[in-house]
Amino acid sequence: MLTLFISLFLTIVLSALTFKFVISDGDFTLLSKRHVKREEIEDKVVWITGASRGIGEILAKRLASLGAKLILSARNETELERVRKQLTGKHAPEQVKILPLDLTSGEDALKDAVDKAESFFPGVGVDYMFHNAACERPKTTALDVTEESLKATFNVNVFGTISLTRLLTPFMLRRGRGHFVVMSSAAGKTPAPGQAVYSASKYALNGYFHTLRSELCQKGIKVTVVCPGPVVTSNGSGATTSTTKVSSEKRVPAERCAELTIIAASHGLKEVWISYQPVLAVMYLIQYMPTVGYWLMDKVGGRRVEAAAQKGNTYSMSLLFGKKKAP
Repeated sequence: MLTLFISLFLTIVLSALTFKFVISDGDFTLLSKRHVKREEIEDKVVWITGASRGIGEILAKRLASLGAKLILSARNETELERVRKQLTGKHAPEQVKILPLDLTSGEDALKDAVDKAESFFPGVGVDYMFHNAACERPKTTALDVTEESLKATFNVNVFGTISLTRLLTPFMLRRGRGHFVVMSSAAGKTPAPGQAVYSASKYALNGYFHTLRSELCQKGIKVTVVCPGPVVTSNGSGATTSTTKVSSEKRVPAERCAELTIIAASHGLKEVWISYQPVLAVMYLIQYMPTVGYWLMDKVGGRRVEAAAQKGNTYSMSLLFGKKKAP
């Protein structure tokens, strides 16, 4: 009787965990945190790149409502002003600073931007750097990518982001604290057929920032790497992945993505995944059963490129079972 009871209990627990995993929109560690730790955000200076639209704009609005002091950066100053006027919170919109920035403008321009950001709020410097700006080109095969596309993607996603970090970090080290929140992508954790260069740029970011944390964590530097899967925004743009809305694709709303990102940052999590299925399951497979995970992606790779070319669902389980192309 005891054995039967234990078996029944374990079945129920396993069923509950399976159901929870199926409906999850994030990894288990992230979802266990539930709420933002407001005390970690309020009155902190938060610098956001890519803040003029999409996830960056939503991050700005939510962080302002939590009482953060904001510095908003993007290339379009007019759009940044529009975002600032919509902010509400303890320090908004009057004390929200606008700092136009092009990550491809070179080290001298980036150094000037860092100096300005550090001087905006007397007596305090940048506490959080949200690296949200990104470049994503239309889907293409790994061999069809152009040199122009390769350079454009890496100049923003990798070189500009790393240069800005390298210039800002010494200020944080002098204060003994600082936190980088990096909007990476599921494409930086798993193969992304049709997005080879974008995926490569996100793998590069993950490698750099995890290494940076390992080198500097005992000196007060924190890093949170955020890896969203497909995300949809109301204005059709986004920082982490293509957000063109396809009715058959289930995408995490940008508002939810931004909220989970802030939760992860406020709890000091090192890496988090944000996605619905099947992307979340693939990320777990790649992480813990790489041979199986890569086999699965090999099965869908060619079909995913075809689906993208036809504006179809590039995240459908049906890609596993489609007919093979004739040789």
